[in-house]
Amino acid sequence: MKEWVYSTINTAVYKCGFASSQEACTANVYPLFQSLDRLEAHLTEHKTSFLFGEHITEADIRFYPTIARFDVGYCTLFKCNLKSIRHDYPRLHKWLRILYWEKSQDTNGAAFGSTTHFTLIKAGYTYPGWSLKQSIVPAGHLVNIMSLD
Repeated sequence: MKEWVYSTINTAVYKCGFASSQEACTANVYPLFQSLDRLEAHLTEHKTSFLFGEHITEADIRFYPTIARFDVGYCTLFKCNLKSIRHDYPRLHKWLRILYWEKSQDTNGAAFGSTTHFTLIKAGYTYPGWSLKQSIVPAGHLVNIMSLD
């Protein structure tokens, strides 16, 4: 799964974001969301906290950065806006929240939440290097990661 996720999701967001034509963006955005749909179905079918059961695996670790950045960066700047994780993928959203908030040994005592800095992510994806104009950093989401409650 980690190779499939890498090629159809992790790099696909960049293929959309750096597309030099509408055709190139379109050719990548629909398969990206088909892959997210497939992962949503996988998590729904298996009813587990992580991709392969009740314990974190390398696949979860590799997938996390893309999903953590998805709504705050890739949806807008990279034109990956057919759906959002928060509103359209309830199982992926819960998976993200578990990784972010969990303070167990599985997550090395909240390693994901303590090292995910949304202000820096948003600033990094809107840095002036993207254009000649001064960068304007998006304000939202008001709540970066919703609680598990």
